[in-house]
Amino acid sequence: MITPNFSIDELKFDEKGLIPAIVTDAVSKQVLTLAYMNRESLQISLEKELTCFFSRSRQKLWLKGETSGNVQHIVSITADCDKDALVVMVEPEGPACHLGNKSCFAFPFGQSEERHEFSLEGLMELIRGRKTEKKEGSYTTYLFEKGLDKILKKIGEECTEVIIAAKAEDRAETVYEISDLVYHVMVLMIEQGIDLSDIHRELASRHVIDHKVKQEKMTK
Repeated sequence: MITPNFSIDELKFDEKGLIPAIVTDAVSKQVLTLAYMNRESLQISLEKELTCFFSRSRQKLWLKGETSGNVQHIVSITADCDKDALVVMVEPEGPACHLGNKSCFAFPFGQSEERHEFSLEGLMELIRGRKTEKKEGSYTTYLFEKGLDKILKKIGEECTEVIIAAKAEDRAETVYEISDLVYHVMVLMIEQGIDLSDIHRELASRHVIDHKVKQEKMTK
């Protein structure tokens, strides 16, 4: 159960008793959906640590994934400065959208010609696409075609380049070489079916363990 830091009574529900909840992937930070909660669905969400909403069209409570299995495990719930809207960080099991998309926000409306969005999740998708839909002349596709030994060889080379650049205290070159290393590690991840969320969960578990160790030391 999630224990709130302040009373639900401090939240500002609208005239229909609802508050908007922006659901976001805790790992990729991608916005998954915009839904609404009332007091009861919010309380259920806190108790079950799963998202529960109020369906405005059906006028009933809706536990996400109850029938589809695409549940959303809640990591945190944060209110805005006016306390009339919520951001719900989740670890989703399956797509958020009823159309089968990971996010309900899957239809680009417009994009700047000068500014471009970037995310590690997006790069992973691009790399994954080079494996499933081979593109002629693509270096990434070339790595996948050569196989695991070639990928591992490149990772070894990039590790060496990072060490050389760091030892020389060349910040720009170190950033450049680390970027090369990260890219090749991501190729390896795709090759072996490892997702960013797997790494996130592993690091998160270590953080929890480390926190417990610190707490034990403080009490001794």
